[in-house]
Amino acid sequence: MPKPAIIGWSHGRFGRSDSPLPEMMADVARDAIAEAGLDPADIDVVHVGVYNNGLSKQGFEAALPGVVFPELALTPAHRHENACATGSTAVFAAHDSIAAGRHRTALVIGAERMTQASGHDVNETLLSASYREEEEHYKSFAGVFGEIARQYFNRYGDHSATLATIAAKNHANGSHNPLAHMQKDLGYEFCSTVSEKNPYVAEPLRRTDCSLVSDGAVALVMAAEDIAASAPQAVTWRGMGNANDVMPLSKRDPLELAGARRSMAQALDAAGIGIYDLDLLETHDCFTIAELLEYEAFGLAERGQGHRLLEEGTTAVDGALPVNPSGGLKAKGHPIGATGVSMHALAGAQLTGRSPGIQIHEPELAGVFNMGGAAVSNFASILERTR
Repeated sequence: MPKPAIIGWSHGRFGRSDSPLPEMMADVARDAIAEAGLDPADIDVVHVGVYNNGLSKQGFEAALPGVVFPELALTPAHRHENACATGSTAVFAAHDSIAAGRHRTALVIGAERMTQASGHDVNETLLSASYREEEEHYKSFAGVFGEIARQYFNRYGDHSATLATIAAKNHANGSHNPLAHMQKDLGYEFCSTVSEKNPYVAEPLRRTDCSLVSDGAVALVMAAEDIAASAPQAVTWRGMGNANDVMPLSKRDPLELAGARRSMAQALDAAGIGIYDLDLLETHDCFTIAELLEYEAFGLAERGQGHRLLEEGTTAVDGALPVNPSGGLKAKGHPIGATGVSMHALAGAQLTGRSPGIQIHEPELAGVFNMGGAAVSNFASILERTR
């Protein structure tokens, strides 16, 4: 079975963009193909991840790159949507098409343009990633995670300080990342204090506990081993995991993140390693409570004890397992379709010593975790440098 490798990537800056979505997608596609040492004609298939779901009236996003990048207009293209895991869904689909021998090269583009939509429309679009029949009354996706945080506090005590520490950590990391939406170290005091500039969004979650509404695009080029052998760089999968959980919160323990736990366990088992064998982890901090729960789901800490990792400095950039050295979704931004592709691109950049921000010292293994909804669709990757 062919072993797919990531051989090129391009990551646009996240934030507010005036560029139309097709241009955003084409810009990163051109650069990723060039970085891989290939020509557009060498690409066998394009996998596009765009959530949309009401953010734009323009659908059929698989065909959009070819509108302004005509060399791709006749290349087979597929669009994927899987809530906030849209990007990783496209990445895994490209991986599988190469591993199956159907294609030898694939271009993955993850993109989203969100800031042109009204706040109401963004809220309604994001809420559609919940089970609206039961969870509509939370009024926003932040409200869904606010409920999860309330349940955590009820079970394990008030951890507002813990969430503020996660926010401060990720904003400090993001302040070094020139691709991040917010490049400002906000500090613990600001993140921990409810104020006019940091109000409650969905109590107990403050504004600093919530990821940013952003525009952005990222592209990866993936290839079979024989092509990767002559590429300037190559990053491959040591392990992969993919697991779903029940969608309604009422039908599971939302604090367990059972699907997240299974996907990461699958990836670690396939890689033959433990979680602390990773040199860094880019994980899905759509809300700070999500990162805290992921610590516990992945076995970094016992349930209810994730706060100890922060108190001991374990997840800091100089700790035993740096988490979100890019700044995470919290500081980097969260353009839905681009997020999972961004995580894989920046993990690859770390492994090849080319991180645009904080560079972890000589990492050998990088973990990626991307989830859709409230940990309903879960993707985990263990990446290593092979070239």
